Amino acid sequence: MSLNTFGHLFRVTTWGESHGPALGATVDGCPPGVPLAEADIQVWLDRRKPGQSRYTTQRREADEVEILSGVFEGRTTGTPIQLMIRNTDQRSKDYGEIAEAFRPGHADITYWQKYGIRDYRGGGRSSARETAARVAAGGVARAALARLLPAASITGYMVQMGPRAIDRARFDRDEIDRNPFWTPDPVAAADWAEYLDDLRKSGNSVGAVIEVACTGFPPGLGAPVYGKLDTDLAAAMMSINAVKGVEIGDGMASAALTGVENADEISMGPEGPVYASNHAGGILGGISTGQDIVVRFAVKPTSSILTPRRTINRAGQAVDLVTKGRHDPCVGIRAVPVAEAMAACVLLDHILLDRGQTGGLRGTFG
Repeated sequence: MSLNTFGHLFRVTTWGESHGPALGATVDGCPPGVPLAEADIQVWLDRRKPGQSRYTTQRREADEVEILSGVFEGRTTGTPIQLMIRNTDQRSKDYGEIAEAFRPGHADITYWQKYGIRDYRGGGRSSARETAARVAAGGVARAALARLLPAASITGYMVQMGPRAIDRARFDRDEIDRNPFWTPDPVAAADWAEYLDDLRKSGNSVGAVIEVACTGFPPGLGAPVYGKLDTDLAAAMMSINAVKGVEIGDGMASAALTGVENADEISMGPEGPVYASNHAGGILGGISTGQDIVVRFAVKPTSSILTPRRTINRAGQAVDLVTKGRHDPCVGIRAVPVAEAMAACVLLDHILLDRGQTGGLRGTFG
């Protein structure tokens, strides 16, 4: 299976399956001399790991990362960093009934059509378990970003669950870490808890919308045409399991605006250009403006549900299928730390690309 690597200079290759002995990532292109220990990565994995509330899968994984190479005396050496996370709580017997049948909404049928073989134990490579490797790689990217841009931050949060969206008038960034939904709206968090409880008990699931705001990043990241920053961010988010739509800034809502409403007016401030609004999501012509970089994506409902669904088996026969196992009633919850990790990898990659092409050279004003 090809195409398990993403990035240009900061390159990440993930490996492993949901029910294999381990999974992980090989990170190549990290600058040397970055302070890095397993604890620096573990803090991000702890945010993603399953079983932390009744609203996520009850699979119990410690998700403890091991650094096998690329670090010496607490600092990166510039050589490939090998990260490994052992699987410890697989229950492959839960998937015995789907060995011959294809779960609706899953990649089972497309994997079979393309490769003629599939790992039915939890979905193999198509499982959301693979995202643990991305979060580990994102921890490496964050460590490098902390050295290069110490004031920068990447914050993800849920802004909608099913049809229920947050009220942005109640947006409280400090609230994000206080509830199991990573939402900045405490009222929405309470509402979603009751809503998701009812869905979970009925064996159903629901989708979500996640937003990631990246602050403190300089103008000049990205390149016109095929090297656009928003192109790589969109591709990174779309590569996350169950993501079905991505937008930058106002995104699809831009279609309802006029040119007067949409144009982010510019004035000159004491430290450079100042924008009156940020409909563009911090990116113009594929290049960052220095404003907050805002990316948003939609996650479909978890396809593994206890409600019987019609499907076919390998013989082409019609069957009814109930997906057993331990699954997230709203996979968007654990997509938040994954999205942050992917944003960190892309932004570090573009910082390194910019340093290589321009050396930090910028146009001046006045």
